[in-house]
Amino acid sequence: MAIEIKAPTFPESVADGTVATWHKKPGEAVKRDDLIVDIETDKVVLEVLATADGVLGDIVKGEGDTVLSDEVLGSIVEGGAAAAAPAAAPAAAPAAAAADAGEEDPIAAPAARKLAEESGIDLATVAGTGKGGRITKEDVVAAVANKKSAPAPAAKPAAAAAAPVVVAAGDRTEKRVPMTRLRAKIAERLVEAQSNMAMLTTFNEVDMTEVMALRSKYKDLFEKTHNGVRLGFMSFFVKAATEALKRFPAVNASIDGNDIVYHGFADVGVAVSSDRGLVVPVLRNAESMSLAEIENGIATFGKKARDGKLSIEEMTGGTFTITNGGTFGSMMSTPIVNPPQAAILGMHNIIQRPMAINGQVVIRPMMYLALSYDHRLIDGKEAVTFLVTIKNLLEDPSRLLLDI
Repeated sequence: MAIEIKAPTFPESVADGTVATWHKKPGEAVKRDDLIVDIETDKVVLEVLATADGVLGDIVKGEGDTVLSDEVLGSIVEGGAAAAAPAAAPAAAPAAAAADAGEEDPIAAPAARKLAEESGIDLATVAGTGKGGRITKEDVVAAVANKKSAPAPAAKPAAAAAAPVVVAAGDRTEKRVPMTRLRAKIAERLVEAQSNMAMLTTFNEVDMTEVMALRSKYKDLFEKTHNGVRLGFMSFFVKAATEALKRFPAVNASIDGNDIVYHGFADVGVAVSSDRGLVVPVLRNAESMSLAEIENGIATFGKKARDGKLSIEEMTGGTFTITNGGTFGSMMSTPIVNPPQAAILGMHNIIQRPMAINGQVVIRPMMYLALSYDHRLIDGKEAVTFLVTIKNLLEDPSRLLLDI
């Protein structure tokens, strides 16, 4: 009996997907819940698992093909015998059959598979430490480190070397690779935002002395009290932003046709870097979350992003976004608003700079802040005072407790 393998049901925000990787080959034995194929969308990579034991039958959609929601990808022949051991195989070649059986494509996270390909690591030689023996990105990183520390192997004949996908001319090389759906979608949305929005950016700076002192004083107790959750700077910014959004609801609003939609909640998107590009998972109802809940949520999103495990639901929606270019050393930037949102807050590097305080020149840890906003919805005065509110809340964190 043949069982159809179907693409997942995509939400309304995802039109289609692309077959990224088939982890099984036709005629290969599969077990229920085995990873069969990865589907890449413009938001996340979705994993399709086997629904029954059997043998992989025909593949309808090959790697690189576009698929729609619930479209048939292939089939599983339930209870079928694997083609890897045909009855007519010579009895004198048991070692070859065993070798073929060992060549089954290892189960690996998309991020791990990509890193292995870029680093020249054979996944068959990597021991997986994830659930069910799944190979994680950290496993591949360890394998790369071991490879670098291992002695160089003896030179092999030139005929045995695989030809790299590189166009070479002397010392000049070029490598052409297709743009991922995520990267293509990011490019599309950035162009859309700049074309359809009256976008402006206003800047300010914040003295991080009080926040850094508070974090330094309580970080150990915070981590101990909240079961290993570390206290970072992002939770202070999320908390300050949600407080400012309450006072300036237009910054938390969006435009829908000729209507302005004011949201009575703050779903804050937090930009997270991954191997596939920048992704923005959303903290739901961030206005009611504690610092520990915010930090735990961000840490969870970061791990899921690295492992390629973010769901579409975690990436959908959002009323306001915060991005932290300071993690990579950025001193100042103009972030682009993610439509249909009306604004985005950009954090930057903390730099020790001389400041005039009460007539004295003192060295303070300073950070530039940037707020990009849709001028169709938000006036300049509103944008500036919103950013000043965040500045004031961070320079005197007790305001967050006193709601002043």
